[in-house]
Amino acid sequence: MKTPLLLLLLAVALNVQCALSSCPHPPSQWCSSLESALQCGVLKQCLESNFTRSHQTADAVEVVLYYESLCPGCRMFFTEMLFPTWLMLKDIMSVTLVPYGNAQEKPDGQKYIFECQHGEQECLGNMIETCLLNMTDVAYQIIYCMESSTDVIKAAKSCLELYSTRLKWDSVMSCVKGDVGNQLMHQNALKTGALKPPHQYVPWVTINGEHTEDMQDKASNSLFTLVCSMYTGPKIPACGGEAKPKRYRSYCHEEESGTLGSRPPGSGYHMTTSSHLPRLSCRPSTLDGPQPGPSARSIKPSRSLGTLASYVSKAL
Repeated sequence: MKTPLLLLLLAVALNVQCALSSCPHPPSQWCSSLESALQCGVLKQCLESNFTRSHQTADAVEVVLYYESLCPGCRMFFTEMLFPTWLMLKDIMSVTLVPYGNAQEKPDGQKYIFECQHGEQECLGNMIETCLLNMTDVAYQIIYCMESSTDVIKAAKSCLELYSTRLKWDSVMSCVKGDVGNQLMHQNALKTGALKPPHQYVPWVTINGEHTEDMQDKASNSLFTLVCSMYTGPKIPACGGEAKPKRYRSYCHEEESGTLGSRPPGSGYHMTTSSHLPRLSCRPSTLDGPQPGPSARSIKPSRSLGTLASYVSKAL
């Protein structure tokens, strides 16, 4: 019974052309569900992408970044190295962000008081980003938006609204000001304090649970190259492997001659498918830290629509 239904679903998707004007989701969410893929006219691409991910044969390279929200070197590494690499290699890498760095915590009854290297605003930024990581699957995009802005804190609300239509700012601030956020930051403190060797500065990068100065240098120079070299599965096209012909590609083609200004909005086009970074760092005044504890939350490579992709491949 699955085959006719899946074929019908694909047939409907094949006839969705340039439906992006009515798409209520940002690109990062297009493949998050069957509904969003259909709404945005990208079901074919999502099925192909998730089918490829579901057939990776080796474990993803695990990259963990220990950082501070207002540390200049951390902001540069995240926005210019880690985030672009993750966008290109998310099929073969997982990323965990741990916003804490050189902060210190002090018990205060059942809660903790945090002191941050760059002041109270950094503690607020760390807390906002920690709550986002716990509350939404588009946390990386929101944090990238914040960290690449001129003012990390002031940009937070608008960055959230830009990337998420479901999570509300009031909910994030409830986490930031409440017990949940306090405990989440405590877990970040525990994980940072459990590092072996102990961190000497931030950004501090571990790959598959290990840190060496040579590894840090390679990650700072080209994290992309490092991840490609450490992945033990078949080399993917982005890393220089053999590129398999893609069945589906998306283009918006001009249907008729003439200038764009001479046509009504939305007409005349249709969709077809077919450096080295300086070692900036923020060093702590002391190396005393919290005791080892549970690890922070990770965002693993997406498997959205993976089951459906598997069904389609078998059905067809």
